[in-house]
Amino acid sequence: MATESQERNIEQEHLNNPPGVEGGEPVATIAGGSSEQEEEVGDEMGFFDHLEELRWRIIKALIALVVSGVACAVFYPQLWQFLLRPATQSTPPIEFQNLVMFGQITLTIQVCLLAGLIIAIPFILWQFWAFIKPGLYKREQKYVGLIAVATIFCFLAGVSFSYFIMIPTALEFAQSFQVADQIRNDFTIEAYFSFILGFILAAGAIFEMPVLSWSLSRLGILTPLFMKKYRRHAIIVLLIVAAIVTPTPDPVNQLMMAGPLYILYEISIVVSRFATRQRRESLKEALGENPEPDQA
Repeated sequence: MATESQERNIEQEHLNNPPGVEGGEPVATIAGGSSEQEEEVGDEMGFFDHLEELRWRIIKALIALVVSGVACAVFYPQLWQFLLRPATQSTPPIEFQNLVMFGQITLTIQVCLLAGLIIAIPFILWQFWAFIKPGLYKREQKYVGLIAVATIFCFLAGVSFSYFIMIPTALEFAQSFQVADQIRNDFTIEAYFSFILGFILAAGAIFEMPVLSWSLSRLGILTPLFMKKYRRHAIIVLLIVAAIVTPTPDPVNQLMMAGPLYILYEISIVVSRFATRQRRESLKEALGENPEPDQA
């Protein structure tokens, strides 16, 4: 296994002598390799071509956001029932009150916009990876589809976990906790929707940890050895994050959030090892060397 100093030397030599270029002139093969070993690069795009590509990706993402928002507005009764279901299934069912004039109209617009954003996020993430794909090597582009699917899956897993597990337990605790008999738990509908939609977005973002680990490891910023070395420190950080994200102060809900976070951290270590191996093989193949099996 190559040491870190050797990896830095390989990477620096790779930067000074890009694939397919030797002494400022294009060459047919990479030193020490054949034409079959040459790393193919996607079609080169100019600066303005990249801007045009980015512009169209943003336009498509905005169109998806508008379409999902309009769809939520058309089916807003069903959307309300879906978001109110955790409260209606609570024991006893939670009833809410509106304290603002035309508050339900304003809240409906806000809910449709935010719900439309949550629905459109998978498509937006797909557009993000599609924009990055042309800048990768041909052998690396085959991973883009897999990473895009993994990104969407992790987000949807976080949304499902928060909606079906965390939110019902949090509502049960919020409804049952009472410091004195003179204080009633009368919740406003604005506070409820702010809590439930914000929690769904937070959980979806947190569940992107494995994808973030892959991206940082592919860039050489993160390594599996680093994550293993500081595993104990990471556990403390995860407990703090769970305490911040969890809307209730009881340790049961915090542990329910910290448990999946720790599992995601362990999965991120495996993903980081895979991405680091890919990075080393890419650097060695770019220099015409035979990739060695990774021992990390």
